[in-house]
Amino acid sequence: MASSDTFSTGTFVGRIWRSDVKGPALVVVRGGTLYDITSKDAPTMRDLLEKDDPVGFVRAQKGEVVVANLDNLLAAKADISAVHLLAPIDLQAIKACGVTFARSMLERVIEERAAGNPDLAEAIRGKVTALIGDSLRNLKAGSPEAAKVKAALIEEGVWSQYLEVGIGPDAEVFSKSQVMSSVGAGADVGLHPISKWNNPEPEIVLAVDSRGRVRGATLGNDVNLRDVEGRSALLLGKAKDNNASCSIGPFIRLFDETYTLDDVRTADLDLKVEGEDGYVLHGRSSMREISRDPLDLVSQTIGRHHQYPDGFVLFMGTLFAPVEDRDTPGQGFTHKVGDIVTISNDKLGALKNRVLLSTECPPWTFGTSHLMRNLAGRGLI
Repeated sequence: MASSDTFSTGTFVGRIWRSDVKGPALVVVRGGTLYDITSKDAPTMRDLLEKDDPVGFVRAQKGEVVVANLDNLLAAKADISAVHLLAPIDLQAIKACGVTFARSMLERVIEERAAGNPDLAEAIRGKVTALIGDSLRNLKAGSPEAAKVKAALIEEGVWSQYLEVGIGPDAEVFSKSQVMSSVGAGADVGLHPISKWNNPEPEIVLAVDSRGRVRGATLGNDVNLRDVEGRSALLLGKAKDNNASCSIGPFIRLFDETYTLDDVRTADLDLKVEGEDGYVLHGRSSMREISRDPLDLVSQTIGRHHQYPDGFVLFMGTLFAPVEDRDTPGQGFTHKVGDIVTISNDKLGALKNRVLLSTECPPWTFGTSHLMRNLAGRGLI
């Protein structure tokens, strides 16, 4: 579990809700204390990340103490009536890449062939694994070798849209959630009530500016409704974008002399799910096994083909795909209301959220227009 010690080295920035100004504030972590560094020069996280030297800018800000004990804030459940952590982004688009790991790619194939029915998944998993095995694990997506594997799988009759984006030349890039809609550490995350087969997706999330420069990284939970997406790829938007279905945090670690993209490339993520029934699931995802380099994923998202004037964050996919049974034999894992999900990394901290139905999570009411009016009222824009 993350503590203030996790953030003692490096440059960590984020956002909190300040009840006294009825709006968000940019903060930097220093010695277990949060300092408000919101200013006319950087009223939003978007503005901070657009600077040519965001690290230098942050280090030059004296700031105002707003939270004197970071450990207490990290341990607390988000209370919307008091100071609490927000997702560490604001105006950025929220994008995600899917099927970037071989192991989870096979699970997507299984979901598709099971048409979202967990009862069929076990039998299909055995058949598909027998055909494919681990032959895709070290295959570079879009390579000539991948093209040969694709031809062989088509001949075997097991080709899938998920294999297409998993080993083909084009990555899957989709809009995970709406601008300003993600929740932060300590908040509840939501499952659409129609889903009966779902799981967390622990991921590293890149923070990218409008010029395509990767400025830092954080943690994310790309909540996955396996049955909904498995029924049809055309239900991806319904499966991914729901109230509180996207959590990001706790802070963005800016790239500096202590942390670079190479640390992202070698990062390991730990996952823990704790149920109210005493159930505990442990999982792990390693960025070492990703089939596309992070910069390739960024370049497939932004370029001459698509611009993001306010930058974007990019979920890079996960190796984690839970197959162990929770209750009914053969049906694998699925969430229960009340589960506590903790995603952690030794250099990024821990993102902890409780699982509820999206209809039971606090409604999303503070959008871009509210942010602009709030900042204007505070004389920041």
